Amino acid sequence: MAWWILLAAGLLEVVWAVGLKYTEGFTRFWPSSLTLVALVGSMYLLSVAVRDLPIGTAYAVWVGVGAAGTAILGMAVLNEPISPFRLFFMVLLGIAVLGLKFSAAAT
Repeated sequence: MAWWILLAAGLLEVVWAVGLKYTEGFTRFWPSSLTLVALVGSMYLLSVAVRDLPIGTAYAVWVGVGAAGTAILGMAVLNEPISPFRLFFMVLLGIAVLGLKFSAAAT
């Protein structure tokens, strides 16, 4: 269950990271409010997940899910550049996240 909670925390990290683009420096009320709610939710779920998972593993997976999700959303929705190098390193990031998950399960 902790891994599903951690995944949800990572997905909320994507929401708040992308939300930052729409806050315009926290000068827009609704985008800022939604971004802050996602940030608090993400941190809370991370704190719940680390009750059962090692902090180093959980934090690295949380950051990896958030970074990869944000980059994918940026390319898909925000017209950020797509390059072979960027895609290659996204795949490496995904492999690293899966490796951390499976290596933590093996211990």
